[in-house]
Amino acid sequence: MSQKRTQPDPANPAEVAQWRHTTKAYDPSRKISAEHIESLKSLLRFSPSSTNAQPWHFILASSEEGKNRIAKATDEKYPFNSKSIRDASHVVVFASRLSIDEDYLLHVLEQEDKDGRFDADKDTFKPQMHGGRTMFVNLHKQDYKDVQHWMDKQVYLNGGQFMLGAAALGIDSTPMEGIDIPTLDKEFGLRDKGFSSLFIVCLGYHSEANDYNAAAPKSRLPLNEILTEV
Repeated sequence: MSQKRTQPDPANPAEVAQWRHTTKAYDPSRKISAEHIESLKSLLRFSPSSTNAQPWHFILASSEEGKNRIAKATDEKYPFNSKSIRDASHVVVFASRLSIDEDYLLHVLEQEDKDGRFDADKDTFKPQMHGGRTMFVNLHKQDYKDVQHWMDKQVYLNGGQFMLGAAALGIDSTPMEGIDIPTLDKEFGLRDKGFSSLFIVCLGYHSEANDYNAAAPKSRLPLNEILTEV
């Protein structure tokens, strides 16, 4: 039997982090409010990324039809994940870009210009921003030869911030890599759009009767093993 939890104080990040857990069972009768969904969308949009490259795309499913489409990626190979997808209030697919070319970099640059990032001295700051971002992209393309991995890491960074932000709203979540990526990509035409899925996050409210992980104490390595202060 899961215990009823008190919503964390969003002004206390440590409390939020300790409250959050990987939910193992959802209450399908409870839905996230429209107001909170708008906050979750903002979390996706305003996540940090290296050089502000934002190499991601998301699919947000709230309907039974949408969640069933996502569950096609688990029903055959990862059936233990399917119930959480269908019972969750919402599910988000996190996808990464498959390439990062000059046209895309210029697209990001123009959005930054539109948002006023270079108003102080556009002639100086705008070309500097483009040059710096291009330098790092080319570093990962040409020297490290890990540009796909580099873009994927930015999407994972988004996912971590997203789940912490959801917890600050009192919303439970479950990250899942147990998905059949080719199936999910085909279902939503992601590769035709220049993306590929990486993982999904289920969102909603845990089942007090069935979410065994909610009552389990958190277990982490002690600080003296993981932290060096200098």
